[in-house]
Amino acid sequence: MTLAGRQNRQQDEPAFVLHNYPYSESSLILEVFSRHHGRIAIMARGARRPRSALRGLLMGFQPLRLSWFGKGEVRTLHGAEWQGGQPYLQGRALMCGFYLNELLMNLLAREDPHEQLFDDYTDALHRLAHERDHAATLRRFEKRLLQALGYGLELAREAGGGGAIQPEVCYRYVIGRGAEPETGDRHPGFPVSGKTLLEMAADDYADPVTAQQGKQLMRMLLNHYLNGKSLHTRELIKDLQKL
Repeated sequence: MTLAGRQNRQQDEPAFVLHNYPYSESSLILEVFSRHHGRIAIMARGARRPRSALRGLLMGFQPLRLSWFGKGEVRTLHGAEWQGGQPYLQGRALMCGFYLNELLMNLLAREDPHEQLFDDYTDALHRLAHERDHAATLRRFEKRLLQALGYGLELAREAGGGGAIQPEVCYRYVIGRGAEPETGDRHPGFPVSGKTLLEMAADDYADPVTAQQGKQLMRMLLNHYLNGKSLHTRELIKDLQKL
C-alpha cells in the first residue's frame, strides 16, 4: 500500500450501518455512521457473494468495528468485526430503528463527526430493544439530534431571555425563537402547555398529553429542518402504530 493509502487508513472504528445498496454484481455500498468520522460511504467489495465472510456481518442496528482505506466520496472496506451486546430489533422496535436511520441519513452532513450523538444513537437502540415506550425513545433521540445539529430546543425558559416556563401557562413554540406565552391573538408557532415543555426537558413522556404534544412539536420542527423531505418510515409507523 502506498504512503497516501496508509495515511488514509482507518482501523477498528466504532460504527453502525445505516443503509446499504448493491454495487456491481458482488459488492455493496454502505452508508455508515461512525463515532469519530461521522456519516461516510464505504464500498464492501464482494460482500454479496454467497461465501463472503461479510455477507451476514454488515447488518443494521448492530455495533461493528470497521476498517477502511482511501479518500474521496467512497472509501473501501478492508475489515469488519461484530461487537455484539445489542439484541436484534423486531416488530415496532425495528420500524423505529429504521426511522432513526432515516433521520440520520437526511440530516447529517457527510464526514461531520458527532461523537455524543453516536453515543445517543447507541443508547436509543438499547432502549428500543429493552423498553416498551418506543415513542419516548424517539422523542429523546430527536431532541438530541437537533441539539447536535445546532438547533437545540429551549424548553425551560421563555423565548428572548424571558422567565422560567410555568407549567400552568399556555405557550406557542416558534421555530428559531422558542416558547412565547399565548396571547389569544393570531400568533405563529405550535400551541403547547408549559407542563409539556418542562416534561420534555426532563425526557418524561408518561403523561398522554405530553406524549401527544411532544410528538406534534417534534414533527413540526423536524419537518422544518428536513426542508420538505418526506420520511418513508414515519408514514409506515403512523399507519401501523400511532407513535
